[in-house]
Amino acid sequence: MELTERHVEGLKELLYKMADDQLIIGHRNSEWTGLGPILEEDIAFSSMAQDKIGQSHALFELLNGLGENEPDIVAFTRNSNQFHNCQLVELPIGEYDFSLVRHFYFDHAEALRFEALMDSSFEPLSMIARKYKGEIKYHTLHADSWLKILAKGTEESFTRIQNNINEFFPHALGIFEQGDYEKELIEADIFIGEEALRTRWYEKISALLTSFGYSVPALDSATPIYGGRKGVHTPSLQPLLDEMTEVFSIDPTAEW
Repeated sequence: MELTERHVEGLKELLYKMADDQLIIGHRNSEWTGLGPILEEDIAFSSMAQDKIGQSHALFELLNGLGENEPDIVAFTRNSNQFHNCQLVELPIGEYDFSLVRHFYFDHAEALRFEALMDSSFEPLSMIARKYKGEIKYHTLHADSWLKILAKGTEESFTRIQNNINEFFPHALGIFEQGDYEKELIEADIFIGEEALRTRWYEKISALLTSFGYSVPALDSATPIYGGRKGVHTPSLQPLLDEMTEVFSIDPTAEW
């Protein structure tokens, strides 16, 4: 199928939100470096942060091939209202229980997104989805392992994880905010669409959380926190961007 201008715009919209999600959550995860509760977790979050920033760079390169600016320019010269990441990924790292629940929610969504994109009609994107499948699988296994461990830990560990599952479920639903070109993406077999992805995600996380012993928030009990895909963000994003772009502002020739 020949891609129309609207198909290309839809593809850009999809790539921007994916790349921005990965870049911002990668930066947030990197903030655990030196702060992890145990050395192995310090290393694990640092490693996952590197993976996500690498994935974002690959997606920014695809955007460059579609006529957008070079990856460094796109990543480091926009203000918060020009970013398309969901609000979940920009929230401060908080306590470890929050970061683990965000990790669980987001990485299962990404794993299923990349799995669906392996069949994308846009071959460069399907190749990226195949390339990073193993990395993202590791990320979900890490999240699953810790939620399972903490469910069987103390009453406090179980309660803290359950409270975060409940509190940030609306933010997690914000991952699946639909764009303006959803119909075109589905029509061209570029992507299955956010609604279908959300269905797969909810089935997956519900089965896992139930098996660990947690209760699962009902879909109809939460109002999704949207806005991020349209450039509406929390006050937490701009300070993160200021910190993230500090080196580039001093030396634009620096490599990342």
